[in-house]
Amino acid sequence: MSEYSLKQRFVLDTSLFLSEEIREDGETLEAALYRLLDAIARAKLRLDISCYMAPTVHAELVGILHERGIDGEIETQLNTWVIKKNPARYEVMVPAAVIHDFIHEMSDRVNRGLRVSEDAVRRARDEDPEQVISELRAEYRMELRQGILDSREDFDLLILARELDAGVVTEDTGIVDWAEDFGLRYLRGRDFPSLLDAYLTGTGQDQPLSD
Repeated sequence: MSEYSLKQRFVLDTSLFLSEEIREDGETLEAALYRLLDAIARAKLRLDISCYMAPTVHAELVGILHERGIDGEIETQLNTWVIKKNPARYEVMVPAAVIHDFIHEMSDRVNRGLRVSEDAVRRARDEDPEQVISELRAEYRMELRQGILDSREDFDLLILARELDAGVVTEDTGIVDWAEDFGLRYLRGRDFPSLLDAYLTGTGQDQPLSD
């Protein structure tokens, strides 16, 4: 066990790793990821701070990294220092009020989506159909998906954080809103590297791993 054990837990979202907000001036995504994972490793070894990802979120992130041609060593470091854990979906309780509000929100969004679709049909009579379809997709996505819990990755992230009593680390404003509804601690991804650095510096454990 580390000498300075803080025993904190964090559940990490894909957006943490992909956000430009974690990059320093002129830094590439790859360099920022190496720096972030180094801080996560040092925090784990020296302060007993554990970082988790749901397997669905991990798979989503790894797929994106592969598409962008990121160095494979990044995935190796990710697998080494970030714990993959399935959320206990059958054990974790979600307040009925949260479900109630979710159903109400989705009903309202469906109605808004219908209005957007109806407007597009009317405009298609006089405008370029392809342009109308393109605009419809953008507007429909905004009305139905922006700021809402709309994927199993997002759901797994929140359930896992609730199960572990962990802080959520994300740049997704929709997840932040739901973290508040779930009564979870959360941190903007842009602030996570500096938080780890502050913990390490404050306990005198900020030396590189090679030392």
